[in-house]
Amino acid sequence: MKIYSTAQTRAWDAYTIENEPIASVNLMNRAAQVFTDWLVQIYPDNTRPVVVFCGTGNNGGDGVAVARLLHWLGFDAKVVVCDFAAKRSADFEAQIALLPQHDNISIEWFNIAKDMPAVSPNALVIDALFGSGLNGPLKGEWAQVVDYLNDLPNEVVSIDLPSGLLADVHTVGEAVVQADRTFSFERPKLAYFFPENAERVGGWAFESIGLHLDFERKMESSFHYLTKKETIALYRPRLKFSHKGTFGHALLIAGSFGKMGAAVLAAKSCLRSGVGLLTVHAPRCGNLVLQTSVPEAMSSPDHRARFWADVPDIQGYDSIGVGPGIGKAPETTEALQGLLQVCEKPIVLDADALNLLSENPGWWDLIPKNSILSPHPKEFERLFGKSENDFERNDLQRVKAQEHGVVIVLKGAHTAIACPDGECWFNSTGNPGMATGGTGDVLTGILTGLLAQGYSPKSAALLGVYLHGLAGDLAASTLSQEALTAGDLVDFLGRAWLEICGS
Repeated sequence: MKIYSTAQTRAWDAYTIENEPIASVNLMNRAAQVFTDWLVQIYPDNTRPVVVFCGTGNNGGDGVAVARLLHWLGFDAKVVVCDFAAKRSADFEAQIALLPQHDNISIEWFNIAKDMPAVSPNALVIDALFGSGLNGPLKGEWAQVVDYLNDLPNEVVSIDLPSGLLADVHTVGEAVVQADRTFSFERPKLAYFFPENAERVGGWAFESIGLHLDFERKMESSFHYLTKKETIALYRPRLKFSHKGTFGHALLIAGSFGKMGAAVLAAKSCLRSGVGLLTVHAPRCGNLVLQTSVPEAMSSPDHRARFWADVPDIQGYDSIGVGPGIGKAPETTEALQGLLQVCEKPIVLDADALNLLSENPGWWDLIPKNSILSPHPKEFERLFGKSENDFERNDLQRVKAQEHGVVIVLKGAHTAIACPDGECWFNSTGNPGMATGGTGDVLTGILTGLLAQGYSPKSAALLGVYLHGLAGDLAASTLSQEALTAGDLVDFLGRAWLEICGS
């Protein structure tokens, strides 16, 4: 699903108005209806008062239209208009004119922020001051209104964007509404996907308002939202006469003394990803562990007992994953360099493999094109340096993916997958219960297994990240987020596959 910038979304509105065709005020009415339908599902109690704070632009017009619709549904909806600029959009004026004159719907006008009205403690507050039309921080009277709203104990729902938040770039300044929920029209905003905006956006949702489909077919975007629809399209069904050789032979290099659990988790998830054959190369101390805990995998013991030091013969393997639990012993450093020197196919690098790469930047020229790197934020920082904010870090991630010709999977709440072709995908699955040791090892195994089966690196990264998060969601729904462990993701991978393949 394409994620569009503010300018592109505005152009999509204009295209719809011209080509549907539909009057702009009627498109606004349609958007307000979609928002209202969503709102009453979340807040069905129409005895609860609603106070809609509106600016005098189009976002304010959305708010006025919502108040009218809520009024018709029996809600006590009050409109508070902040008329500080004495400048009103035509659609805002049209929505004011549509308010029922014969009904008792309250509308109050204020041109001084200090006069803001008292709000009942049980009222639901709707923020319709500004949408995505801002291009700088709020100041003066507007900043005072934002501070006023943030000081209220009430729940706040923002239309389109919390007022003061910029959709496409880092927001400077503190004058941003702290919403409990935010609803976006047609598509989520880029700002939703970054941790720096989590407390501003709150829980978010989006729904289509019926913008013209031809625009989407024509307008490209570098940013995408990874949903079930996209992963189903990536899935490759198994044919009747397939055999284990059909689904590839994967090699995992993982584990060290005291960290064989990482190897076990990666191996189990690799097998659950559907690989035909799996060999795990690990120090000799892990041989018994692997043979007893993952009997489906073959073991390739290193000549060293406590850490990886040998470069195994990689002929015959369809994919290689390296990093979980390997440590950073000098011999391991040499072994990783040796592996990269002989490896020609895309490889999966994670954990200590990434940490060793950050300490040896000269190795970048050795990494095969289209390899998959899966750092968490600290590993990413070690590789590429610090960033001032999340938008800057995403820019850096996309630049480095193209510069080195690799797929960079930056793990997080909306894991971002930056591809060599310039695209960046944000994942829709996963939950905070997955913030526990070992879940990254599970992802490494999945990615390695999918590569072995013949999925392209980009497809393997997208499908693997989605599956990984979905398994976490299914596990959390049964076990709770608090009780979730990395091993639970392995156990729920089968159910995650069923969600995708439908059988």
